[in-house]
Amino acid sequence: MGIGTFSNGGNQMPTAEINMVPLIDVMLVLLIIFMITAPLMTHSVKVDLPRASSTPTPEKPMTLQVAITADNKVFIGSEPVDAATLETRFRDAVSQDANVELHLKADRDSRYEAVAETMSAARRAGLSKIGFVTQPGNNE
Repeated sequence: MGIGTFSNGGNQMPTAEINMVPLIDVMLVLLIIFMITAPLMTHSVKVDLPRASSTPTPEKPMTLQVAITADNKVFIGSEPVDAATLETRFRDAVSQDANVELHLKADRDSRYEAVAETMSAARRAGLSKIGFVTQPGNNE
C-alpha cells in the first residue's frame, strides 16, 4: 500500500515543478493594465490662463511668543503675566485672530507643571495651534 504517493502503482516519484503559467498570466495582465493607464497619467488639459500684475499677499497668522523661565515665570512677548490673566490674554488673542499660533519657549530647568498649566490655559481659550520652540544643537 502506497500511502502518500500520487502514482498509479509504478516506481515513479512525484515531480516537484513550479507551474509558471499562472505567474505569467498575472504578469501579462499587469503589463496590459500599466500600458493602458500610463498615457492617462501624463494627459493634461491645455488652458490659456489670463495674466495679472498683482503681488500675492501672504496672510501670516498672528503669533504669541510665550516664554517660561527657569523660575517658572510666564512672559507673553517681553511682558510678565500671572496665571490669573494668562487665559484672558489668550482669549483676547483668539478674538482678534481665530488662527493665532502659540510659540512656547520653556527653559530647560522650568517645571513641567508650569508648561502644562500654560498649555491647558491655551486650550481652554481656544488656541489649537501650539508649537514648541527649541534651539538646534548637537545630539548629546
